[in-house]
Amino acid sequence: MRQYVTGLAGAVREAVLAAQHHAGSRLVRGHSPGGDAQFGLDDVAEAATWKYVADHDLPVAVYSEDRGLQYHGTDPAHLLVVDPIDGTRPAVAGLESATVSVAVARMSQLPRIADVEYAILMELRSGAYLYADRATPGITAHGYDHPVPALTRTTDPARMFWSLEFNGHPARLMTEAYGHLIDRSANTGGVFVFNSATWSISRLLTGQLDAYVDIGNRLLRDDPALLPEFERVGNGRVLHLFPYDIAAAVFLAERAGAVITDGYGQPLGDTVLTDLSIANQRSCVAASTPELHRALLSAIRWKE
Repeated sequence: MRQYVTGLAGAVREAVLAAQHHAGSRLVRGHSPGGDAQFGLDDVAEAATWKYVADHDLPVAVYSEDRGLQYHGTDPAHLLVVDPIDGTRPAVAGLESATVSVAVARMSQLPRIADVEYAILMELRSGAYLYADRATPGITAHGYDHPVPALTRTTDPARMFWSLEFNGHPARLMTEAYGHLIDRSANTGGVFVFNSATWSISRLLTGQLDAYVDIGNRLLRDDPALLPEFERVGNGRVLHLFPYDIAAAVFLAERAGAVITDGYGQPLGDTVLTDLSIANQRSCVAASTPELHRALLSAIRWKE
């Protein structure tokens, strides 16, 4: 399976790089089943995903961001959860913060993140990747200029380098919740918006970041009256973390020793891999150390 998923990620990367600077790459051509805008470059990546699957004999079920659940062959033993480009906006802008994300779980009636057995995140620009499977301890890193994982030991939020999310999240609500953390860390640490959950979480593993925060889903769960605000900035939909956004990243982060939970501090393993409903969307707080993770959960101003 490692050869298969590495080949899949590589094929998607090659197709995306070839089309990255074409005029149509920035055009919004519609919306995914979850409601997120789909750019021309997303179409290229989805087509490359399905071409690779069709060109191989392995029977698989595939759940991708744009096409949902489809089957190749009969009686597939595995489900592939694929985000062909996590970080489309950085990718069309020619920035580096985008990956191909593939998670593989044993096929079942209700597969969850806890059922993932293989995962890969491949950087679009460099081709470097992080891979893990249940049969092998830890993670495997390829293409980096230093040993990975390389988790930092940061415990103080004032010193943390971290990323956060704004797409589909009302800016007012986000700054009310963690604006004080931005103020506290922007000068003595660093604050980034990468528009890619997988890129952000993988930067914890490479030692470039200390934390990643996406709290929108918890804010909405704590105060359902906020639904119109989230729909307003999400083109009429709620755009929080979908299973394909985090399935591979959660598996890799946990095996690398990072602390990654939802906004309540609970594990993300019960997230159903094929359900895009608001009830199955997630928040995320990830940190390189347990101390920093606890500090973030305590410091964020939740609407309780």
